[in-house]
Amino acid sequence: MEYNTAREKMAIPEYGRNVQKMVRYVLGLENRDERTRAAYLIVAVMASMHPNIKESNDYEHKLWDHLYIISDFKLDVDSPFPPPDKKNVTRKPDRLPYSEDHIRYKHYGMHLEKMISHAVDMEDGDEKDELVHLIANQMKKSYLNWNRESVSDQMILNQLDELSGGKLKLKEGDQLVATSTILSVKHTSKKKKSNQRKDSNRGKRNYSRKSY
Repeated sequence: MEYNTAREKMAIPEYGRNVQKMVRYVLGLENRDERTRAAYLIVAVMASMHPNIKESNDYEHKLWDHLYIISDFKLDVDSPFPPPDKKNVTRKPDRLPYSEDHIRYKHYGMHLEKMISHAVDMEDGDEKDELVHLIANQMKKSYLNWNRESVSDQMILNQLDELSGGKLKLKEGDQLVATSTILSVKHTSKKKKSNQRKDSNRGKRNYSRKSY
C-alpha cells in the first residue's frame, strides 16, 4: 500500500492528487497543441472542483496561475495569461518584528501604559484628574482579571506612581471602585452571556425539531 507521506508533495493540495497527476501527464506530451488542449481541460476540471472561485472577476487568471504552480512553472502551452513570476510566488514573507517595548506589568498591557504616558503630558486640571481616576480604576479591574485573591487600593496607587514616574496621583478624596462591585459586574456579565448561549442553543434545538 502506498501512503500519502511517501508520495510526491502536492503544490496546491486543494485540487487533489489526480489533478497533479494530470498536470504531470501534460508535461510529458511532446506536441505543444496537445499540451495546450489538455491544459484547457484541466483548468475546466479545476473550476468545477471549486465553483465558488467563479465569483471573482479574474477567476480564470487565478486558475491558470494555479496550473503553472502545480506544474512547478514548467508548463509550456499557449495560455491566455502569462505565467506568474516564480520568484514572487515562492518568496517567503518578511519577518514581522517583535515589539521591543518592555511592559513592566503585563496584566495591564501596553495600551494602559500609553494612557499613563499621555496623562503625564497633560496640563493639570479637572480633565487630567478624571483621566487619572479612570486609569486607576482600569488598573484595578485588569488586576482582578489576573488575580482575584488579593488586591488593595494602595497597591494599585503604588503601581500607578511607579508607572508614571511619580507624576500621577489621585485627587484628594477620590476613591477607587470597590472590589466587590467589580467582581459583581463581571459575574453578572458572565451569567448574562451564559444565558444568551443557552437561549440560542435552545432555539436551535426547537427549530431542528419542527417538521415541514
